[in-house]
Amino acid sequence: MSWPILSTVIFLPLLGAAFLFLVRGSEETVARNARYVALWISLVTFGLSLLLWIFFDNTTHEYQFVEDLPWVPEHSIGYHLGIDGISIFFVILTTFLTPICVLASWQSIKTRVREFMIAFLVLETLVIGAFCALDFVMFYIFFEGILIPMFLIIGVWGGPRRVYAAFKFFLYTMLGAVLFLLAILTIYFTTGTTDIPTAVAHNFGYGIQLWIWLALFASFAVKVPMWPFHTWLPDAHVEAPTAGSVILAGILLKLGGYGFLRFSLPMLPDASEFFAPFVFSLSLVAVIYTSFVALMQDDMKKLIAYSSVAHMGFVTIGIFTFTRQGLEGSIIQMISHGIVSAALFLCVGVVYDRMHSRLIASYGGLVHRMPKYALVMMVFTLAAVGLPGTSGFVGEFLVFVGAFQVNSWVAGLAMIGIILGAAYMLWLYRRVIFGALTKDELKSITDLNGREIAMFAPLVALAVLMGLWPQPFLDVIHVSVAHLMEQVQHAKVPLTEAVQIAGP
Repeated sequence: MSWPILSTVIFLPLLGAAFLFLVRGSEETVARNARYVALWISLVTFGLSLLLWIFFDNTTHEYQFVEDLPWVPEHSIGYHLGIDGISIFFVILTTFLTPICVLASWQSIKTRVREFMIAFLVLETLVIGAFCALDFVMFYIFFEGILIPMFLIIGVWGGPRRVYAAFKFFLYTMLGAVLFLLAILTIYFTTGTTDIPTAVAHNFGYGIQLWIWLALFASFAVKVPMWPFHTWLPDAHVEAPTAGSVILAGILLKLGGYGFLRFSLPMLPDASEFFAPFVFSLSLVAVIYTSFVALMQDDMKKLIAYSSVAHMGFVTIGIFTFTRQGLEGSIIQMISHGIVSAALFLCVGVVYDRMHSRLIASYGGLVHRMPKYALVMMVFTLAAVGLPGTSGFVGEFLVFVGAFQVNSWVAGLAMIGIILGAAYMLWLYRRVIFGALTKDELKSITDLNGREIAMFAPLVALAVLMGLWPQPFLDVIHVSVAHLMEQVQHAKVPLTEAVQIAGP
């Protein structure tokens, strides 16, 4: 393509946000126009992002749709964009979920609607930019800039403890950001450039790899989030509005896994291999411990938040197996989790809008009044459990295939999380959907309306399509993952050098 499609996809939502500043009229008129502008801008952005998939060449590992312009040439900092098989689906997932978030907020957000939509459109620009950036400075600006609109979405439109949750989210992420900045400076002074492909191709010494890896880990582990860096997530989810939870679980958590795939493995392969047992240990604790914590929750949002930590534990296990199946499985698992967890938070939002309660005990017997809702929630509950035929199965299966090749104990212990996941998700579904309709306030509750069906229909279709026919996704991912594995092997420091550095 001759026109800069990546820049268009990145900055079109930002233009929409700028246009919303110019909207004038009564409060009601401004709110209505803001909703429609945000919806149409996000839909057009999604349509443009699909062109990336249509014109994507899955026979090469090279970055595609590349835009490379000098920005601060005297310091080798450039405006460098591009995508490959690893990043393309995260871009599409972002553009796919944003219009769904706008629809989810159509009636629930009643105050400062224009500002809310502006925050979401700015957030979309920053997230897409992070997935497309091929320069460390650009990536850092996008990666950490995400904090600002997300902080406002939680802190302004969230629940009763929104300020506490927003500051906790901000402080946790900022701590990792400082170390990430130190890592970028170290990379810059070592390689003389902030260009990501150039830095990845540089052979770092064994000792410096360890320190850079730890600095990057501090930032990415908070974003995933890995245990014990996960404590900000339940608070953020509980207090965030429904659309905030959707974008947080569906997209922002994937930035941590993406960081490991894009930077830690290809650039720091020896350090990644050295710390792999450490990552496996934290991931297994996340999978098992947070699953038990989820079983004890009485708040639907908290239960799903803890389930996200457990599911992302499978992702980090898959990444650090260094196997093709593990790496491809981790990417598919992230895409699937983005769809399924987003849909589960939307399911909670639907009943919360009607009853203003997230407590599991407030519900029961909804199938008698909301059969469509019961069907939709069943699909996503089973996908979260990893039922064959749903998107959740494909990623988990590939991760376990990769894990068994590396360490059967890790794979075996991780499977406990599958059993516990089925326990807490089916327990949630039974308590909310089945049983007798005994509560008087539930007897007049209404089923899904047209707007809500429009939200769920594409999510249901994708969850089933990925489960039954994952090949189109795997075809795009495969060559880039194969190249990533080649990079890891090629960049490894010779054993003699590593022994000399590490000492006797």
